[in-house]
Amino acid sequence: MAKITKRVVDTAETGTKDYVIWDDELPGFGLRVFASGKRSYVIQYRSRGRSRRYTIGLHGVWTPETARREAKAQLGRVAHGDDPAEEREEDRKALTIKQLCEQYIADMEAGLILGKGGRPKKETTIATDVGRIRRHIIPLLGTRRVRDITKPDMNNLMKDIIAGKTRVTMKTEKLRGKAIVRGGRGTAIRTMGLLGGIFSYAVEAGVIEHNPTHGLRKPKYQVRDRRLSEAEYRVLGGILREAQESDHYRIHADILRLIALTGCRRGEIINLKWSEVDLEGSCLRLVDSKEGSSVRPVGLPVIEYLEDERKRRAGTYVFPGKGLDNAVGNFPQSWKKMFKDTPLWDVTPHVLRHSFASIANDLGFTEITIAALIGHAKGSVTSKYVHTLDSTLIMAADTVSGYVKALLEGVEFRRNTYTLDRQSRQSAIDDMLIEARPTTAV
Repeated sequence: MAKITKRVVDTAETGTKDYVIWDDELPGFGLRVFASGKRSYVIQYRSRGRSRRYTIGLHGVWTPETARREAKAQLGRVAHGDDPAEEREEDRKALTIKQLCEQYIADMEAGLILGKGGRPKKETTIATDVGRIRRHIIPLLGTRRVRDITKPDMNNLMKDIIAGKTRVTMKTEKLRGKAIVRGGRGTAIRTMGLLGGIFSYAVEAGVIEHNPTHGLRKPKYQVRDRRLSEAEYRVLGGILREAQESDHYRIHADILRLIALTGCRRGEIINLKWSEVDLEGSCLRLVDSKEGSSVRPVGLPVIEYLEDERKRRAGTYVFPGKGLDNAVGNFPQSWKKMFKDTPLWDVTPHVLRHSFASIANDLGFTEITIAALIGHAKGSVTSKYVHTLDSTLIMAADTVSGYVKALLEGVEFRRNTYTLDRQSRQSAIDDMLIEARPTTAV
């Protein structure tokens, strides 16, 4: 034994095996000499009846003096009941953000992560979530330990995504496919919402005690208020009629027309099955919409179109794809090409959905009625026991879809609402009274 100094370290001879030179001034402090010639500083101590060895670090990074100070500090902690070696082992085993995310993805794909209404997340939602995890969360935080993440880290992550630090163009599994990752405010808001769910999952698993995203101030969503004017509806009608003359675009034009006439989400129409079409009930009985099972009232123009198409199309889907019995594909590419170089270049299926709701509002229908028409959460008719819809909803669907159909066909209306038009109201009363009058016997 000798006091460990630089001279002792430099003159220590290597052997066929590793050995330790113990310091004669600080019990438990030593220099480990490896057979390879490397040297490291260690401490030896007892904790809960077991002998433990803790490596301070390699000579060169540490000097005898700095290693001695660290040894005193760690041995002082041992005297107060701590176990540095066990803590380091736990640190090495500590879960990283990447490892947590991979566990979350595995459970999500197994249906163990619940989304809206306590239902397992859908395949499309899972694909979107996995994309955000792999393209934003893991690149920026993947190597960090979960338990080390703080609220300021979350704030910095959100700012980095908004600033576009994860912006990249990458190949996808599809042939010649690519994903353009842009970042931005909307992406940041949705990614932070997803990350909040992942940290809640970690809390439930006992990995951490608190969710670091709680109380985080996120920017507000930019409300997408783009809607079609009546003149734009007439332009849209012309675009759809031209597209319906093309074998390539006909089915996609029909999908856009049906979205315009129903206010449905694009996925609800693309994946619509004949088993979900109730012609007698004038509704769509969607099995798996965004809000779960949903009964959606549709107007007479929609029913007449579906009746006509049912005679000509076989298979499971209203809009079938090529080959196997599946739904049509390439819709996003087609509608973008259809609208390119037209006044409606910025129109999306969501704009058609929003415009349908706006037309319904113009025609004087209440918010709850409009919500039921478009399948919004606050007004969606979701009960699987509903067989006959309220006549008010059917009338509303007839009115709005009939109005939109007329606009697509080029009709110019003199007014946007009938609610306060006395002549229309009186005509409706007269029609009702005529139907109520008893027939006169001859």
